[in-house]
Amino acid sequence: MTQLINDSGFVADNWTHGFCNQGAANDCRALDLPSDAQPEDVDLTDGLEMIRIDFPSSADGRGFTIARALRLRGYTGRLRAHGHVIADQYAMARRAGFDEVEVTDEIAARQPAAQWQFRANWQEHNYQSRLRCVPAA
Repeated sequence: MTQLINDSGFVADNWTHGFCNQGAANDCRALDLPSDAQPEDVDLTDGLEMIRIDFPSSADGRGFTIARALRLRGYTGRLRAHGHVIADQYAMARRAGFDEVEVTDEIAARQPAAQWQFRANWQEHNYQSRLRCVPAA
């Protein structure tokens, strides 16, 4: 079983259409991407509603790069991080373009909703925004 997390904390997963692998038929509504996918090879067709990117390890940050590249290519659908993401990475996931994170029940038990919600104010608490506000000398 898994838990879905967004800025509200743990939420019910309302996606019921399943996922297909890259290169599947044209009627694919949600795509499952491995962590070694090349974002430029992803077909961003009009019917694609969700992309779920795998995180095989919390030390593997390739999914953040893939998410950012897909957003820069113009993908506006739902983007989900899936796998070994930890609460400390939630703000980075959101800044990379993810809308939500899906983790195992085991990860969710070790890091309850309060730990994820603590990082939900991801837009204000980052060093980049603080650096942009420094007045010029």
